[in-house]
Amino acid sequence: MSNIDLIIEERAADLGKFLVGRLLPFRQKRMVGPFIFIDHMGPVKLSDRNNFDVLPHPHIGLSTLTFLFEGSIMHRDSIGTEVEIKPGEVNWMTAGKGIVHSERTPEYLRHSEKHLHGLQIWVALPKNLEQMDPEFCHITSSEIPTWKQDGIEFKLIAGEAFNRKSNVPVYSQLYMIEIKSKSTQQVSLGKHLYGESGLYILEGGIESDGHRYGPKQMLVTKDSHLCEFTILANTTVYIFGGEPFPEGRFIDWNFVASDKKLIEAAKQKWNAQTMEKVKGDETEFVPYPTFKNPG
Repeated sequence: MSNIDLIIEERAADLGKFLVGRLLPFRQKRMVGPFIFIDHMGPVKLSDRNNFDVLPHPHIGLSTLTFLFEGSIMHRDSIGTEVEIKPGEVNWMTAGKGIVHSERTPEYLRHSEKHLHGLQIWVALPKNLEQMDPEFCHITSSEIPTWKQDGIEFKLIAGEAFNRKSNVPVYSQLYMIEIKSKSTQQVSLGKHLYGESGLYILEGGIESDGHRYGPKQMLVTKDSHLCEFTILANTTVYIFGGEPFPEGRFIDWNFVASDKKLIEAAKQKWNAQTMEKVKGDETEFVPYPTFKNPG
């Protein structure tokens, strides 16, 4: 990682009753490969009177990836999906031309104390697939490629790397990799990666070029082929990356597109409440904000 180009610190973002640590988008780096939005959610302890309730809201032009370390979320969407996500599993929802979903504490946990901790991620779709039909896929922890090498644990959560392929049905060249080590080790990933790379430190730390980096930091490389660092004992890091798109992307609230006209059309449909409702969660919704989040 001696080719570190940018260090992104988590910034607090308010989701109403919930604070998250936002990593992307960042004013100096809007995307890393096709990854356009990354939130570190929690860790938080919720009482028997407080629950995680993200009301029905829309998306276009992206896939969402939810990956929990702790806790549980019930996902419902407008194409009829209803599934609980638990730690180590992947919820992969592709919005395409438009989908609406809600994320809530499951009913059986709503009157007890619980914890919640995880990552919520958006991956922009290639331009030719921005208007595809929405899809949903749930991947269990046992379906995710996992292996050990020189005392280090690897998990390929999404995409392709290390001559392996995740079962998550992505639509562009990308990778999301979990790396854990109980001891201090030298790590060399360059020959396995491509495109742009960002390394996020969840716990522990790494050393590179005489500098030490710790939790809540994401390091963006100038060249993924030079990704080498020392991982310290009891450390967990995540590598996000892949091939960048030839054209830029616009973000407006929960909408992502290469053309602002697509965002404007989606905004009008949402304001008119003509988008499909979430099955089993039809009565509430998040209104389009009257001010723009600077992101």
